[in-house]
Amino acid sequence: MIAPKGKLIPIGGSENKDCRERGDCPLSFYNRGILKRLLAEMKGGESRLELVPTASGIPEDVSRRYLEAFRKLGCGNVGILPVRDRADALKPEYTERINKADGVFFTGGDQSRLSEVFCGTEFATTLAGRYLNSEFVIAGTSAGAMAMSGTMITGGPASSFKKGDVEMGAGLSFIDHVIIDTHFIERGRYGRLTQAVAALPGCIGIGLGEDTGLVISHNNDIEVIGSGQVILFDGHAMHLPDAAPASSGISSSIENMTVHVLAVDDKYCLTSRAFAHDEAALAS
Repeated sequence: MIAPKGKLIPIGGSENKDCRERGDCPLSFYNRGILKRLLAEMKGGESRLELVPTASGIPEDVSRRYLEAFRKLGCGNVGILPVRDRADALKPEYTERINKADGVFFTGGDQSRLSEVFCGTEFATTLAGRYLNSEFVIAGTSAGAMAMSGTMITGGPASSFKKGDVEMGAGLSFIDHVIIDTHFIERGRYGRLTQAVAALPGCIGIGLGEDTGLVISHNNDIEVIGSGQVILFDGHAMHLPDAAPASSGISSSIENMTVHVLAVDDKYCLTSRAFAHDEAALAS
């Protein structure tokens, strides 16, 4: 498979977690690194970025906050793609704007909406083509991060280790060998990501903490950015001792699922399923 020239930047959500309880929400939290790094992966302050607030139930408010955040980081060339339904996603003018952009940013909300609106459209095909053939960045937070994979989690109890409790659906397929969960540490979603990997053992489960993200290069090499941690679940050597059907609703037995904990600046290779301690290791 040809390695994409672009990069993916999935983010664990709640970049504003420090101000949510206070209710004032200054934009200084965006300087903690994630959005600044996103711009650096494009053309810095000269980047042309398109915001896609489709997943959000309050798209105007969300878009306004991100526009202000990027402005404070020195980037004023940010557009909003007001795609609310599949009819909007089919408009050629929106696809053309993607062709002229350096990157796209999917906001949080409901990841199922992203699949319903975009899967199978020229808009999604254009995004995938830009990501594969140019130095294009696809970023997303919370739902926007979860929808990047071929199969995504759409729901289910955070702490349940019972078979059949995790709901899965088709994602946007920018990367196919991972399953991404967000708000992971803060919301205790260990059970549902474990069950997702148990159902798809060829995938690596990525649990993104809040205000934490990844820069994924070549669809394979990951670097942790932000302020928190990332938990990886590797099921390649996993064994399921019991033979009960996946929909049975009973507790699972799982043997040899490998767990890694990554901190900021750590690098990991999805192909070798190991930490990478230098650039040569990532390239191998």
